[in-house]
Amino acid sequence: MSGVKKFAVLGLSAGAIVQALMPNYAMGQQISRDDERITTSYETLPSPDGNGYIRGYLVRPFSADSRREISSALPGIVVVHENRGLNPHTEDVARRFALANFMAFAPDVLTSVGGYPGDDYQGGKLFREIDNGKKFEDIVSSALWLKNRPDCSGKIGVTGFCYGGSVSNQLAVRLGDDLAAAVPFCGGGAAAADVPNIKAAVLVQHGALDTRLVEAWPAYEEALIAANVNHEGHLYPGARHGFFNDATPECYDAAAATDAWMRTVDWFNRYVRDLILKSLAVIN
Repeated sequence: MSGVKKFAVLGLSAGAIVQALMPNYAMGQQISRDDERITTSYETLPSPDGNGYIRGYLVRPFSADSRREISSALPGIVVVHENRGLNPHTEDVARRFALANFMAFAPDVLTSVGGYPGDDYQGGKLFREIDNGKKFEDIVSSALWLKNRPDCSGKIGVTGFCYGGSVSNQLAVRLGDDLAAAVPFCGGGAAAADVPNIKAAVLVQHGALDTRLVEAWPAYEEALIAANVNHEGHLYPGARHGFFNDATPECYDAAAATDAWMRTVDWFNRYVRDLILKSLAVIN
């Protein structure tokens, strides 16, 4: 706010300028909330080591819930938002996973302060009020809850953006064998000393112009190699931090986002879905 005040000219207040810079979620929506191909609900689950409980957005393909054979148990994907709470973009990404035939759960770490307030600026302020360790424990609880649901295959992956990207790396450390794959977008890597705990297949994705994270990537990759972690890393030329978020036109890069989404779905198909494929092979 203090930085934008000097541009508050021509009759525009600083608040009006900030609002103009906020994401346009209607513009970025790809899958309608009412799309008949999916089923959605908001679920609240216990988080005893976090903030007591955590609420999130659960999405499944409608076709899975209309079947009764083993294939209706789907692999699960945890979708972790940026540092502003569970906003409409993150919910839209969860719906995209459902149309790729996964079940997705997007937790809201702002639950303990009333949830995402409908405004990213206010959401960012609330985010900073919550203890970081408890926020992370809320994500851990969400992942284990998803993994242990009877309609989940028992294999889960995680992806996230900015804060959620960092959490994806941290969750891979924490969960070990309980996490099959992680796809961090624009997030800091795990500490080198912790990398040997990672058993998930890790796909790291950064915009090439995201200087701080790009400069840190070689050291993280070296640690992944030393620990024999299955991984790939992709730096998208000309793309900035937040390049995947199509609700923020100043950062969004359509070509990079399209490539990154295709790689993400392929990665999860390879490393999170194989249990179902093996089960179906036995039945057939």
